[in-house]
Amino acid sequence: MKKWAFILFTVVLATVLGACTTTQDADPSDENENKGQTDETKEQKEEGDKAEAGEKVLYVNNGTEPKSFDPSIGFDSVSWTPLNNLMEGLTRLDEDSVAQAATAEKWDISEDGKTYTFHIRDDAKWSNGDPVVAGDFVYAWKHMLDPDTASEAAFLAYFIEGAEAYNSGEGSRDDVKVKAVDEKTLEVVLNAPTGFFLDVLTNPAFFPINQKIAEENPKWHAEADTFVGNGPFALVSWKHEEEMVFIKNEEYWDHDAVQLDQVHWAMVNDDNTQYQMFSSGDLDLASIPAELSDELIDGDNVYIGEQGGLEFYRFNVTEEPFQNKKIRQAFSYAINRDDIAEYVVKNGVKPAYAFVSPGFTGPDGKDFRDGDEKLVSFDPDQAKQLLEEGMKEEGYDELPPVILSYNTSDTNKAVAETVQNMLKENLEIEVTLENQEWNVFSEAQKNLELQFSRSSFINDYSDPVNFLESFITDSYMNRTGFSNEEYDELIEKGKTEVDEEKRWEYLHKAEKLLAEEMIAIPIRYYNIVSLEADGVTGILRHPVGYLDLKYADKN
Repeated sequence: MKKWAFILFTVVLATVLGACTTTQDADPSDENENKGQTDETKEQKEEGDKAEAGEKVLYVNNGTEPKSFDPSIGFDSVSWTPLNNLMEGLTRLDEDSVAQAATAEKWDISEDGKTYTFHIRDDAKWSNGDPVVAGDFVYAWKHMLDPDTASEAAFLAYFIEGAEAYNSGEGSRDDVKVKAVDEKTLEVVLNAPTGFFLDVLTNPAFFPINQKIAEENPKWHAEADTFVGNGPFALVSWKHEEEMVFIKNEEYWDHDAVQLDQVHWAMVNDDNTQYQMFSSGDLDLASIPAELSDELIDGDNVYIGEQGGLEFYRFNVTEEPFQNKKIRQAFSYAINRDDIAEYVVKNGVKPAYAFVSPGFTGPDGKDFRDGDEKLVSFDPDQAKQLLEEGMKEEGYDELPPVILSYNTSDTNKAVAETVQNMLKENLEIEVTLENQEWNVFSEAQKNLELQFSRSSFINDYSDPVNFLESFITDSYMNRTGFSNEEYDELIEKGKTEVDEEKRWEYLHKAEKLLAEEMIAIPIRYYNIVSLEADGVTGILRHPVGYLDLKYADKN
């Protein structure tokens, strides 16, 4: 996703999972603004002095303002990347994107696979010097599950006993089976054995929160001078909507592994502008604008890697004409994914003929996608026939007006315009386009106010069930109005079945059912494409969507 991170920030700003402003957490008063400018001037001078002294400074682009640095709220790509460098969970992805010991130095798993006992490092500290204790994880996870928090990430914790009941308002906080045995020991009890639980815990939603700080100031996460983290870097400057500055966190338990002294984060949501900044040396990392892909993609300074994610379009099945399955199928058959990938998005992306992206290895050692027939395809003749049949079923003489909504970005606009043209050419349907800024678009989509809309998904953890569970009944990520009892049952089995071969069979069946119902149209899989300046090394780009600068270096 970025570098992939940046293709995601500029090409994919969307995800099912995010937003782009924390202004609700900031004090808008003139006095506060003036104070921020004064502090910033001082900080910038100090930073410049350090740079002149030969310190290593990496310049990167976050695309836009993070939604929030509260780990329970910042459930999106533009929050994840900075958060993953400011904070750390019990586990952390290594260079092979496998969960490894992090704030927890080790753990024990009970014989039945349901109880995990984590042992937190003695030298794990917050950036203010406070020790990281088990109670900080208990506080953070129950804060995420608190119905009043309204965390979009809460569903990730439903593996924990009592979590779903508390989050849905049907249970109590005390029933959530997470407890501090002592200051450095955390016990977690799951509903069922979950082989990928350690991977789930790498998600920023499971980062701890300094309970003492949060109780003193509920908006601790909104400004640089109040933020406290436990990761490789510390936040020292945050000019909202413009720039953030991180410095090496000397309190971090593994600070000797951190090579960079500073990381400067720009917020430039324009492909060409950020590319020009890279060309002039103002950025060390950048995405490739689509129109320059053919020229740049084979360069020596280009990184290309796997990205677990999907760009797709959702139907709102509660609105006409998309209550009709054949009409939804007709729209899908009318879209040429090959052309969108090759000529519009470019940068080596692959067209998506199914929903779960490649990159997930099953119990047989094969990829989830290996051997699959295409679950969706391009067939204009079939599209016309299905549209005619669907309109007849609904008694339509003409199709009700269709509005395709997308969140603002150059690439999103180009893909939407291409889809609009394909629907006109292949189905003789006039589709109106509507673009909205991310925060407005995201809320409207979640509230089922959009008829036909763009979406993106970057995996939260390394298992195919992660995408598929988005469409169970009443999931906040569903955003289609779709409800199917058989599908819900398949996903439940796909999460709890102990026999891995059977579990994957359930997931394949669920994906095929999703394709048959066609409540969403897969467009293309994501990849990680990034321009990287000479001398930059050690950056980890994980397929699940995290950019890790812990081992990054710049010479």
